[in-house]
Amino acid sequence: MQQLDLLLSRILKTLFHQSFLLPDDKLRLLLNYDPQRAMVSVSEAEEKANGIIHLGNKGHNLVRLNRKGFPVPPGFIITTEVFRCRYIIENYQPADRNFKKQVETHITLMERRCGKRFGDPANPLLFSVRSGSSISQPGMMDTFLNVGMNEKIAEGLAEKTGNGWFAWDNYRRFVQCYGMAHGLHRDDFDAIIFRHKAERGITFKRAFTGEEMKKLALDYKAMVRDAGIRIPEEPFEQLLRTITIVLNSWESEKAKTYRKIIGISDDWGTAVTVQNMVYGNLSRESGSGVVFTHNPKWSEDNVRLWGDFTIGNQGEDVVSGLVNTLPVSIIQQDNELRDTDITLETHFSHIFNRLKEWATELIYKRGWSPQEIEFTFEGPEAENLWLLQSRNMSIRQRKKVYTFDPDSMNENQLLGNGIGVSGGAMSGRAVFTLEEIESWQEKEKGTSLILIRGDTVPDDIKEINAADGILTARGGVTSHAAVVAHRLGKTCVVGCGNLFCLQKDGKGIFENVKKGEEKNIVIRAGDYISIDGQKGHIYLGAMKVKEA
Repeated sequence: MQQLDLLLSRILKTLFHQSFLLPDDKLRLLLNYDPQRAMVSVSEAEEKANGIIHLGNKGHNLVRLNRKGFPVPPGFIITTEVFRCRYIIENYQPADRNFKKQVETHITLMERRCGKRFGDPANPLLFSVRSGSSISQPGMMDTFLNVGMNEKIAEGLAEKTGNGWFAWDNYRRFVQCYGMAHGLHRDDFDAIIFRHKAERGITFKRAFTGEEMKKLALDYKAMVRDAGIRIPEEPFEQLLRTITIVLNSWESEKAKTYRKIIGISDDWGTAVTVQNMVYGNLSRESGSGVVFTHNPKWSEDNVRLWGDFTIGNQGEDVVSGLVNTLPVSIIQQDNELRDTDITLETHFSHIFNRLKEWATELIYKRGWSPQEIEFTFEGPEAENLWLLQSRNMSIRQRKKVYTFDPDSMNENQLLGNGIGVSGGAMSGRAVFTLEEIESWQEKEKGTSLILIRGDTVPDDIKEINAADGILTARGGVTSHAAVVAHRLGKTCVVGCGNLFCLQKDGKGIFENVKKGEEKNIVIRAGDYISIDGQKGHIYLGAMKVKEA
């Protein structure tokens, strides 16, 4: 009884002390916070914390895939318990210390599993830090890759791998992502890389030497520093900072807009997955991609891989829609009239066949619904393949599909071909900005509007939602913007290779299009164009459409 009395006295003393440090509502939050539910290992998630509400859609499926023996990079999940109580963790020292201690423990476990050390230049362990709410919000929250890097670690990685290009490309990517998370624009970084390419007379970044990639990465860093943004140099501080940014990105403008459009509650919050990095940019024998287990264009029950991949890049390049991607299968290549002989099926057959085996097992043996799977391979053999995430495909209900009336078509009006993502044929006025969309909606109520962009990124969610059709120069069927456009029921064509879009000048230039004596066709805001969301064709002018 005496020991119990002492225990109760200590509890009361602690509570009285805390009541002076925290307001009543925050004290109640502290008392409801369960640090044992704050984070779990992907490989050892317990039953009490493995639900989709706690782990988010991404984390929940990673745990399921790992339990079924699929190759998932080792990692841990910071649950929505942390999001819910982040004020306490950030502002109450004992909770903050406990949180950091748990992160350190999970890092130690990952070091043992991966045979690498976090922060060690001689053998560095780097992380991906990604959001994951219970309902997927493609590209709406922040993601960080290659976390745990500084210049010394980049030098060490270059020495360890004998590949300076790879090491400094990783650092360049991290610096750009960190700068953009603090308000810098992608165009700011693009201007630097374009200048470096022009100075060296090259077209693609893979042609840089290791030393040239280093100079590019350091120029990125100098711009970020000159903007008053401090990049943490100490790896553990860097990891904690990126976790905080990912949690806070739930409140970003694009995330709130998307939730409002889709009808997702603001109260749910996000989990954060922290995983060992696997590298699609390791060589020209590595790559990253996203596959659908079923054809997204027509209804069928059979597993048929369809999607995008890229060689020598990391996964964010594919889902962000910022690179021209390659088709996954031969039938997709034929269907989308892709101007390439490279497919995953023909050039990386071991990777393709293993993905098809896994898709078949998930759908037929495990009973999963059609999936959208993100993957990375570090070499051409099947054992080099990793699954980064899997989520349910967005299956849209059948609607009327329209095609162009042949009597209204003229072959001289063909501007180019892209990849049809969703919708049927439509005609509308070209627009380039949200202001132009709002202006034409005011001037001509009911007029269809087609948003033209060089690339369409998740930041453009307001424009995507407001427009009736989307046309981009880059990107593939699995880019975040294409997936969002599909979910919102928009007519969408991406990856039109001969389109050069000058958004600031408000015009799109279709290069090498012969019409009379002209080689290029210029489209300005308000001009009529027509797009086919099934076949991917783009035409000049307004054409009549009819139900297919």
